[in-house]
Amino acid sequence: MYPMNLAESLLNWYKENGRELPWRVQISPYKVWLSEIIMQQTRVAQGLPYFNKFYDELPTIKDFANTDQDKVLLLWQGLGYYSRARNMHFAAKQIMNEYNGEFPDSLSELKKLKGVGDYTAAAIVSIAFDQPKAVVDGNVYRVLSRVFNVDIPIDSAQGKKYFQELADDLIDLNNPGDYNQAIMDFGAMVCTPKNPDCQKCPVNNNCEGFLKGRIDQLPVKSKKVKITERYLDFFEIHYKDQVLIQQRQGNDIWKGLFQLPLVELNSEKNKGLSNIEKLGITEVSSIEHRADKKHVLSHQRLYASFYKVVLDEKPNLDESFIWVDRSRLDDYAMPKLITNYLSD
Repeated sequence: MYPMNLAESLLNWYKENGRELPWRVQISPYKVWLSEIIMQQTRVAQGLPYFNKFYDELPTIKDFANTDQDKVLLLWQGLGYYSRARNMHFAAKQIMNEYNGEFPDSLSELKKLKGVGDYTAAAIVSIAFDQPKAVVDGNVYRVLSRVFNVDIPIDSAQGKKYFQELADDLIDLNNPGDYNQAIMDFGAMVCTPKNPDCQKCPVNNNCEGFLKGRIDQLPVKSKKVKITERYLDFFEIHYKDQVLIQQRQGNDIWKGLFQLPLVELNSEKNKGLSNIEKLGITEVSSIEHRADKKHVLSHQRLYASFYKVVLDEKPNLDESFIWVDRSRLDDYAMPKLITNYLSD
């Protein structure tokens, strides 16, 4: 037996305090899918404008599937984790081609969609199809580990199995969608990572972590993320009213996005103006160092330098480079690191 009816307490709290969000109005699998992918590792305040932008531009799964990937990446620009946008585009095509344009309503079929894992599949079946499957995200890990004073590392195989089973046991069978949204909102609004509002928490009398003074120690993580440092020289190259850009290829960060021509170095001491020659450009009218920026990703720390270059003649470059009018740069999806530089 659990020390209280957590589901009832959270549902009562949710009725009074749940956030009013557009994907909770006229609920559909498409809205749930779109919102859950966008909101992964993103605060609602940051992700909400992106949801609205996507839904306004691509109001149906058919619209999503039929647009081109560059448009999807442009709509996604600034959110990071661009593989999610590419996966969404692939999944939209899967739904159109393999499921006749309708989202599947089972966990097993949903997880066949590109980019849809246990969490997103559980959100769709519970919220859109009213099936009793618990979602387990960072908010849920935090709430459950604190309420039940569980110090099994959440990033371990044992922890993931334990918390999924615990969450499934606790879910309200009559209102699974509302329960899942309630516990996620509760974790985001009350049981926050830092400075949780324990005094106003509706379950504090039964929260083992609170009663034993362990809130700031939970949840537990075991793994430390290894950070890779990278050194980048970007060249903003102008010829008359045009700027040179290139599209990133391979499976590195920012795959499919556009960028200013780049030279990557293996050491900070190798950075500098002369690296433009590595692009095959040897004759310039002027070149100047414009900015240094540090950009932190989940597993990488980027040290980028930006140089502005003016040419009198167009050089012969390979087809990976394209010239675009300066006024049309906003039509190309670029990493936030570069858009921030260009907007300075």
